[in-house]
Amino acid sequence: MELKEEEKQRALGFIPNFYVSYVPDAAPLTPKQKFQLAWKSTVDPVNLGIIAVFAGFEQSQNYFSGYGQGAQGFGKRFGAGLADSATGALIGSALLPSILKQDPRYFYKGTGSIRSRILYALANVVICKSDKGRWQANYSGILGGFASAGISNLYYPGKDRGAEFIFENALVGFGGAAVNNLLQEFFVKRFTPNLSKRQSPAAKPSI
Repeated sequence: MELKEEEKQRALGFIPNFYVSYVPDAAPLTPKQKFQLAWKSTVDPVNLGIIAVFAGFEQSQNYFSGYGQGAQGFGKRFGAGLADSATGALIGSALLPSILKQDPRYFYKGTGSIRSRILYALANVVICKSDKGRWQANYSGILGGFASAGISNLYYPGKDRGAEFIFENALVGFGGAAVNNLLQEFFVKRFTPNLSKRQSPAAKPSI
């Protein structure tokens, strides 16, 4: 039931907001549900639209120039962006969480001082809840970020590849996760209509 409610969560009524739980003791996701959520997030029309916008921006700035210009260049940039999104979601939010029994969702805190909530949001990049509800190191997110970055090294233009590219891509992913967590903690909830009535602040994590 809780997963069905999360799948309907959309900021401003249309932006996917599936990977946040406003219920601190939410039931753990089964492996099937983790893959279901990752797939739904990847193929969501809004996500595809955002990838297209970024591909257009990259082309306008001639980023990854090895892809060229024109429709073919845009298609390659869009395909790379989609592959990044898919591998990040399927590995970091489905495959590894299923194997390691970790929950890929962000659990909204919503109480305490601004400082404590900022630290909580940032900490959630490197810690997460286990399927048993215990806080632990976020091996799924960390290893998934590097795995996705490593796979991207296979399809970006040759001159852009290498260890530095992998490391930078992973860091960008972690930075994006930190920004997303901060937005979740302070802004997104108020713009997400039709939330479950069963909401209460999450417990402070400890590892």
